[in-house]
Amino acid sequence: MNKVYAVVVAGGSGTRMQQALPKQFLPIHGKELFIYTLEAFLSAIPDVEIILVLPLSHMQMAKEILGKHSLLHKVELIEGGETRFNSVKNGLQKIKDPGVVMVHDAVRCMVTPAFLKRCLDACLEYGSSVPVMMSKDSVRIKDGKSYKVVDRETIFSIQTPQSFLSHIILPAFEIDYEAAFTDEATVVEKNGFDIHFIEGEDANLKITRPADLIFATHFFSDK
Repeated sequence: MNKVYAVVVAGGSGTRMQQALPKQFLPIHGKELFIYTLEAFLSAIPDVEIILVLPLSHMQMAKEILGKHSLLHKVELIEGGETRFNSVKNGLQKIKDPGVVMVHDAVRCMVTPAFLKRCLDACLEYGSSVPVMMSKDSVRIKDGKSYKVVDRETIFSIQTPQSFLSHIILPAFEIDYEAAFTDEATVVEKNGFDIHFIEGEDANLKITRPADLIFATHFFSDK
């Protein structure tokens, strides 16, 4: 089987969490959010090569936390960049051998091993896999002073991991940065490749606000 790389992006500042500590380092039941994420990957794909991308200012903290959980030897730490694009690009530079690259938000810590396996299998079959969730809410788009109704069945939210064969994603990130590059799929599409979308996972939300942390606390209480 091809090598599997997980580029885990942990560059958030935690501003919307109303916390001084970046959200990826917030603990739930004594375990930091990004540790749950790493453990999910290791459970799903035991030989996965994890590249953790994070700000230089929190590198030492990450090393101490990884050491506490006996994971330091399983993770390569890489300094992030000014944008997500640059952070992912920095992580990709550590990939030397052909394989599957799974790019994931560190704070999507409730991702399940079964879902990660499904993402990997789809990528191996189609060359890429990007999870999406259909909107459950009524949706409107602002147009001047009015808000126009949009058919919610045409609106999807994008999740991670976004997975690609290495020969697809590596050259894609050699192009120049554009403001529209909010995720990896947009970069790969810009480079001329079609994306294979799969159904996402309800619990695989991005911890962004205090209410999300409450949900995650209850989620891991059952584990």
